[in-house]
Amino acid sequence: REFGARGDGKCDDTLPIQAAIMACPKDGRVLIPKGTYRVTSLFLKSDLRLELAKDSVLLAETDRSRYPIFPGLIESYDETKEYNLGTWEGNPLPMFTGIITGIHVENVLLYGEGTIDGRAGEGDWWENPKVMRGAFRPRLLFLNRCSNITVQGIHWKNSPAWTIHPYFSNDLTFLDLDINNPTDSPNTDGLNPESCKKVRIAGAKFSLGDDCIAIKSGKIYMGRKYKVPCEDIIIRQCYMEKGHGAVTIGSEMAAGVYQVLVEDCIFQSTDRGLRIKTRRGRGKDAVIDGIVFDHIRMKDVKTPLVVNCFYFCDPDGKTRYVQSKEAYPVDDRTPSIKKLTFTDIFCENCHVAAAYFYGLPEQKIEEVIMDHVTVTYAKEPKPEVPAMTCGIKPCIKQGIFAANIKKLFLRNVSIRGQIGEALILQEIDQVSNLI
Repeated sequence: REFGARGDGKCDDTLPIQAAIMACPKDGRVLIPKGTYRVTSLFLKSDLRLELAKDSVLLAETDRSRYPIFPGLIESYDETKEYNLGTWEGNPLPMFTGIITGIHVENVLLYGEGTIDGRAGEGDWWENPKVMRGAFRPRLLFLNRCSNITVQGIHWKNSPAWTIHPYFSNDLTFLDLDINNPTDSPNTDGLNPESCKKVRIAGAKFSLGDDCIAIKSGKIYMGRKYKVPCEDIIIRQCYMEKGHGAVTIGSEMAAGVYQVLVEDCIFQSTDRGLRIKTRRGRGKDAVIDGIVFDHIRMKDVKTPLVVNCFYFCDPDGKTRYVQSKEAYPVDDRTPSIKKLTFTDIFCENCHVAAAYFYGLPEQKIEEVIMDHVTVTYAKEPKPEVPAMTCGIKPCIKQGIFAANIKKLFLRNVSIRGQIGEALILQEIDQVSNLI
């Protein structure tokens, strides 16, 4: 407040807070004390500690005309290079800057017991959400090409779009976060690392309207140009509820996703537990490998495990090329999935299907391991489709559906109360230790 911030919830406090950030010496701390501070976009700098004290609230401006815009691509002064600032769903597109934004910053600690409220429902951010009006919707926290960033504590709510979006960033730690968005809010994912390396997420709570955590690496243009996968991701001791997917991979993953460990987590009332979304057209670099889920408890999750290689996203998502279940030639557009491991998984009150694995016929999933997996079903399940692909019907209490897999290993897998067969297999090259 020494820089002139009022903290009364009425005055625009963006400039005083930004002045404090810019004036802070290396390794210094900026404290935002108790109060309500209206802001548009705040920009971080390197070697900074930014604390939101208990009962402090950053209240986002609802008028989109007051936000700066990041262009998707800008040229260097000599027109020999292009620089990527803005992004939307895996493509370099203009976006409104985040409520808190970091560009090429390092060594930042953002922490505290305060709240960042995007107030998206009070503006027009969630109206016609797919339409670009001026630019695409902002995130609450956007980190572009940053490193050694820790975000701890803080309550995040009512985000206009993805809540926390690290982008081409490394060495990231997210601890004890509390992320809440309405269940009917569009594209309000919780935490989406995109083309990031060495990400640690622990002790976070998610309750929102889309995927809780979605791991991505861009669509075809970004994947081919930069070839930066998302890799070395560890998610521990998190509680995830009410989203479409608890932990999702894709669908924007044209540069690949490698080495993801999810352990000691609880999934409650999400549509799916693990959700892998890919499709023809993502490209040959769109490789998913080294995905491990261990010691996971799920309750009231409709379909605990979903791997969908026919995800009907994008304008061409329902075309014959994307949706055909006949084999196409393998070419530069063909994605692949290698090894998936699920151990010590307990799923209670499943509604739709125990698992739904559907690989491409021309590029089969290489290996799926299910070890000590138990699924029970809800007493009054509601029929739904297990995955967003064309040509499948709603179902209830289905067992494990698996198609187009090279090696399927099942050990100590218990499916109790299903309707029909526990295993529905199509085009599986090798099956070991049948239920």
